Amino acid sequence: MLKNIPPILSPELLKVLCEMGHGDEIILADGNFPAESIGKDAIVIRADGHGTVELLEAILQFLPLDQYVEKPVALMKVVDGDPCKPTIWDSYKQKLNESGNDPAKIEMVERFAFYERAHHAYAIIATGESAIYANVLLKKGVVQ
Repeated sequence: MLKNIPPILSPELLKVLCEMGHGDEIILADGNFPAESIGKDAIVIRADGHGTVELLEAILQFLPLDQYVEKPVALMKVVDGDPCKPTIWDSYKQKLNESGNDPAKIEMVERFAFYERAHHAYAIIATGESAIYANVLLKKGVVQ
């Protein structure tokens, strides 16, 4: 065990966060996301039983977001015609703000374009999040 490390961050996840370089992307995937099939070329980390909000909060303590791109955070846009209004996005914005990041720097990405980006992600964290459209992509920045 280590001091001051949130227990929600597994040793495997901490290792991945350390290995990632500037510009690498990581996905926090909800329970419906096809993490194993899309993540064939990525590291897939199981975080069953954990939600995306709690993981986002813990990760943002250690992972700098890319300051050289306009929008270092991406969310999966609601499919046209779907009446869903994802309230979890408000929690994401709150956690970004609390961590000193600008919640306005979120890109909304069409579902299949999000999947395509996930194909190239460094890692996908498969959570037990039950909210739909709860997938969030983070682009790693540099430590200054």
